[in-house]
Amino acid sequence: MGRSQATFGKRENEKKRLKKRQEKAEKKEERQANSSKGQGLDEMLAYVDENGNIVDTPPDPTKKKKEIPLESIRIGAIRQEDMEEEDPVRTGSVTFFNDSKGYGFIKDSATQQSVFVHANSLGGITIKENDKVSYEVEMGQKGPSAFNVKLAG
Repeated sequence: MGRSQATFGKRENEKKRLKKRQEKAEKKEERQANSSKGQGLDEMLAYVDENGNIVDTPPDPTKKKKEIPLESIRIGAIRQEDMEEEDPVRTGSVTFFNDSKGYGFIKDSATQQSVFVHANSLGGITIKENDKVSYEVEMGQKGPSAFNVKLAG
């Protein structure tokens, strides 16, 4: 008589495989039972209220609608002609300037914004703290930068 080819290890591995397969089938059945597939259309819809918020209740048809005149609706960007012309020359006072390093800051008199100024944009004049200056602004690498700086008065 021959000995059985199925050893103890092989039988244990087969039991583990069957157990895994059975657990996988149970998980699949549980997922199918708890799935939300097949929901009605009403449960999937979302509405937008008058303030632009997403809600799940439909709008009230008896509520009076707000009328907006067509002329007040603007589509697109503001045209260049519609914008007010802003004076490019601004005035301000020097809050800090370091002659050895060659830079400083000007505080705009209208907006109280701090604007960077470099010695190269002074045009040969020398400025010191608390001097009143007129200048133009351009956007530099790290923010607004003054150029064409002149002493005011």
